[in-house]
Amino acid sequence: MGFIPVFIWSFVLWLVLTAGSKGMLWSPEELVAGVVFSGIIAFTTKDIIGEKAARFLNPAKWAGFVVYSIGPLFWGMVKANLDVAYRVITGRIKPGIVRVPVELENDAQYTILSNSITLTPGTLTVDACPEEKALYVHWINVTEKEPESSEVIAGSFEKWARRLGR
Repeated sequence: MGFIPVFIWSFVLWLVLTAGSKGMLWSPEELVAGVVFSGIIAFTTKDIIGEKAARFLNPAKWAGFVVYSIGPLFWGMVKANLDVAYRVITGRIKPGIVRVPVELENDAQYTILSNSITLTPGTLTVDACPEEKALYVHWINVTEKEPESSEVIAGSFEKWARRLGR
């Protein structure tokens, strides 16, 4: 990806975030500031944002993230919040760090799954080890020291991470 695509994406994001801030769609000052900041961002990141990042600019991929966020991720967070509240009230807590085996192929998939686990109350991804095909997760209620799959901790998150991170 070069300067122009990064500039366009930065400027569109600027327009979305500043729309209607002064009672009108955009003031001339906001448009000039958007061009300046988008230019700075595009110039400084044109070599950093490469081919791998382009796959996330696909609108179908964004739709998948929206479905995941308001579906499985949200439901997982609701269940985890209730579970953590129960454990705090009753004091039934057995914290520990467990090694969770995963079948992921690339860094994007590891990032999606790690962040999903960390966003879920009661769990925190401590380390991701692609060489071992595992995540190390701090868990508020360790029921299995060596789970055989991520299903125990992450539910369907791993399937979604594989799908969204391709």
